[in-house]
Order: sequence, then structure tokens, then C-alpha cells
Amino acid sequence: MNTSADNRRIVAPLMMMALCLALAGCADNGGIRPQAAVRQPAALDVGNAIRQAGAEAGWPKRAWWENYADPQLNRLVAAAVAGNPNMAIAAARVRQAQAMAVVAHAGELPQAQLDAAVGRKDWSDNVYYGASFRDKLTWNNTAVLSLSYNLDLWDRNRNTTERAQDELHAVAADARAAQLELESNVVRTYIQLSLQYGLLDSTVDTLKQEQQILDLANRRFKGGIGTQMEITQAEVPLPETRRQIEVFNENIALTRNQLAALLGEGPGAGDRITRPVMNLQAALGLPSALPAELIGRRPDISAARWRVEASVKGIAVAKAAFYPNINLLASIGPTAAGGGLLSFLSAPNITTTYGPAISLPIFEGGRLRGQLGATTAGYDMDVEHYNLLLSQALKSIADQIVTLQAIQRQQAQADLSVAAAQKNIDIATRAYQRGLTNYVNVLTAQTQWQHQQQVVQQLLAQKLTAYASLTVALGGGLEVSVPETDAAAPLQTGAAQ
Repeated sequence: MNTSADNRRIVAPLMMMALCLALAGCADNGGIRPQAAVRQPAALDVGNAIRQAGAEAGWPKRAWWENYADPQLNRLVAAAVAGNPNMAIAAARVRQAQAMAVVAHAGELPQAQLDAAVGRKDWSDNVYYGASFRDKLTWNNTAVLSLSYNLDLWDRNRNTTERAQDELHAVAADARAAQLELESNVVRTYIQLSLQYGLLDSTVDTLKQEQQILDLANRRFKGGIGTQMEITQAEVPLPETRRQIEVFNENIALTRNQLAALLGEGPGAGDRITRPVMNLQAALGLPSALPAELIGRRPDISAARWRVEASVKGIAVAKAAFYPNINLLASIGPTAAGGGLLSFLSAPNITTTYGPAISLPIFEGGRLRGQLGATTAGYDMDVEHYNLLLSQALKSIADQIVTLQAIQRQQAQADLSVAAAQKNIDIATRAYQRGLTNYVNVLTAQTQWQHQQQVVQQLLAQKLTAYASLTVALGGGLEVSVPETDAAAPLQTGAAQ
């Protein structure tokens, strides 16, 4: 008889668990699955510009701005990374993601909780309480130690933890992307400062030439071979040239203020910035591993890839909600109503409970399918965002290669134009000095020379900026980690089933 009773006690829980598993089938996921697929870099056509650029330069070095050979720029970039508030914000986001990963991992661990309550009760003088409690002071105390552990049969907690860890990797990559953006902003702003100085120089030289022509016109007039109109014509461009000088001085001051803001400092820090002495000697070339290793070199692409991985785990978590959730629960503790302060700690007052707790998603199919559909759509968006970034990265690389090659050809022609314009000024000035031509030819020659000088300065700034943009497009030397497994496989198999 005892054996039969024992068998029933064992079989009953097993039958209950089997019934639970069967009832779980009532929550149908409706065949919801992802629609997007990760694009592999090798499948993209890099184009003629990238193929013809050469593959001997390698990936950018960590301190890529040192290629400009300007010690002041090196100090400014280091100060910006150390002091810019955006870097502090990015670091705080990483710490926040680390904390959330710890919270997620706690769901995989056994949980223990101690609840205790101590209360003193003053009973009323009611005849119905009897002699034991009437008009008495008693203690109603309890202490319960509760233990619980989720069996995680469908890896819901494990996937939640891994999703948080993937998001941590993504946030860390975001921080590196923010650092790269800050570095490039400092370099680009510094290039603009150099350009403003160059334009100021050419304008000052123009003012000197105009002043020389004015002096020559005065001498010609005093010598009786010139006219007052020639003097007036020579005076006309001087105020405009001086105005342009003031504009460039203003631009220099404003650019210094912008650099100070990038450093996270006040405008006074910009006042200490001197004239740039940039000299770019880096050769034009691309790494041979492009585009296969671009994912691990571009922080923004790496962050997008990690978020795809996190979305894969999110889909697994959403699918696990369609199945039963089983927790093992146990508690032990003394409880007593009435008596002395410590009487509840006696052995007869100790109670224990233990057993499984099962939750079933029987009639929650609509809500669960909605959650799975939203999670799957989020995954599709993450995948397409990653695909878009990969395509844009290759476009950016190709654009800067085209720009650098075009600038190299334009610089040769611009240098010839400057030489020709300078020769034209010399000829026109000598002819005017001898009375062989009028002032209009001299003014035309000066205007052409100033324009060509500014073209040369702008081409140099474009070259320096294009090199910075190419370096950023290649990841700026900030190598980041990527998922070791091919994310395309989980998307098409595990996460999609």
C-alpha cells in the first residue's frame, strides 16, 4: 500500500509537467521570422577608384594625425580626447551598459531573500479574546529565508545575458566612434585654421602689390606722365582688400574659439593656439584587406554588427516566452503570533515550503506574437542599418580616393596658373611704369594672381581634409572587435526558425 502511494506521488508531478508542455503548444508564434539578411563585404563591388588606388599603404595608424607633422595639432587632439565632455558622456554610457549586463546576468543565478518583521500588539480589553490575549502585550514576529532558481529550460535568461553583453560591445564601439569623430573634427577645424592663414597671406600680398601700384601712380603723376584718374583707380581696390583682411582675421579668431570648444575649454584656450605648420607627406594607398576587415576597423560598423547580434538574442528571448517557465522555490523560517520577543525562534515555530512554480502562456498568443513580431522587425532594421553603413563606408572611401587623385592633378595646373599670373603682373607693372599700358591691365593681372593664390590654398586644404576623411572612413586606426561567428548564419537559421 505504501509503495503504491509513493508511486502516485512521483507520477502525478510528472504527468503535470507533461500536461504543461502540451498546453504550451497553445501559444503559437505564427511563423514569424526575420526578412533581412546581413550583406557580406566580399559581395560588394568596391569600384574602380578603390581597385586602382593601390594596396600597399596598410590600415591607418592609431595616431593618424601625426602624419601632418604638426606638434601643436598632436597636443590639441590629445587634449580634446582627455577633456571633451562628449568623451565623458561616452564613457558613462559604457559604464551604464556594463551595469545592465551585470543585472541581466543576475537572472541566471539562484536568488535568495530574507524577509523579517517584528511587531508588538496591544490587545484590547475585549471579553471575546479570552484570558490569554485580553488586555495583553504580545509579539507577532516572522523571519523567512526564500530561495528560488529558474531552470531556464529554453535559454531565455542566457540569451538575455548575451544580448546585454552584445549591447555592451556595441556601446563600447559607439564610444570609439565618438572618439574618432572628435579627433577628425579637431583635425578638420585645424585645417580650416591653416586655410584662413593662407588666404590672409595671399590677401596681404595683394594689398602690398596694390600699395606699390598706388605709389607708382603717384610717382608717374608727379613726373608729369600720369593722371589723377590713374591715382584714383589705384586707390579703389585698397579698402576692399583691407576689408577682406579683417574678414580672415575674424575667421581665424572664430576658428580658434571652435578649437577651444572641441577641447572642452573656454575661448581663452583658443587664444594660445598659434599658426599651424601642417605638412602632409602620407602616400595615397589602401590596405590590401579592404573590404573584408573593414567591419573590425570602422567603430560605427562594428557597433551596428554587435546590435545585429543583440537582436538575434532578442528574438530567442521572445521565442522562449512561448514555452513554460519553471522556477524551483524553497523557503524556511520561524513564525509566531503571541508570546515573547524571541519565542518565535523556537523549533516548533519553524516552517518550510518547497516545490516548483510553473507559468504557462496558454491564452497569450496574441501578445506574445506581437512581441515577437516587434522584436523581429527591430532585428530587420538593425540588419539593414548595418548593410547601409557598410555600403556608405565603401562609398566614402571611394569618394576620398577620387578627390585626392583629382586634387593632385588640379594642384599641378594651379601652380602653373600662379606662375603665369605672377609673370603677367610683372610684365603689366613694368609696362605701366614705362607708360606702355594703362592701369586696367595691371588691375586685371592682380585680380587673376590673387584668385589663383586662393585656389592653391583651397586645394591644399581640400587635400588635407580629404586625407582626414579617408582615414576616418578606414576606421582611423581604432581597431575594434567583431563577433567571431558569422552573424549571417544565426539570422537565416537559428533566429529565423
